[in-house]
Amino acid sequence: MRRHVLWYGLAAGLLIVLLRLVEYRWLVLTHSFEIYGALLAIIFAAVGIWVGLRLTTPKVVVEERIELREVPGTVTQAPAADFSRDDNQVAALGVTPRELEILGLLAEGLSNREIAERLFVSENTVKTHASRLFDKLEVRRRTQAVQRGQQLRLIP
Repeated sequence: MRRHVLWYGLAAGLLIVLLRLVEYRWLVLTHSFEIYGALLAIIFAAVGIWVGLRLTTPKVVVEERIELREVPGTVTQAPAADFSRDDNQVAALGVTPRELEILGLLAEGLSNREIAERLFVSENTVKTHASRLFDKLEVRRRTQAVQRGQQLRLIP
């Protein structure tokens, strides 16, 4: 009895595999256009995504730093550890805290773009603050503003 059940199960399994194979061939033959279209769509989508990522990936900008060396015979000013801002001068000139911050960054030698990135504002905002600061300090250039700020004890 066991032998008959085993042969019957084996024959039924082979019949099912044969029917699935015929069904698969029929499915592929009748829907071959749709299958090829789907494969082409997948390939074009993948290539499009790859090209899009290659074109829109931001390029890495390498900044060059210039090393400043001390020239013999010149005096360099070390920042004073005991510096205290002259609040009377700040009030008299009407300098805002943001303008003081920008003056300090100007003293570090940063460009408008670098200041804007550090403060998370636009370059135009930095230019506006710097322009107002120059008017208040009665100077025309960045270096003059830094020197005047140090003279008035606004920055170290």
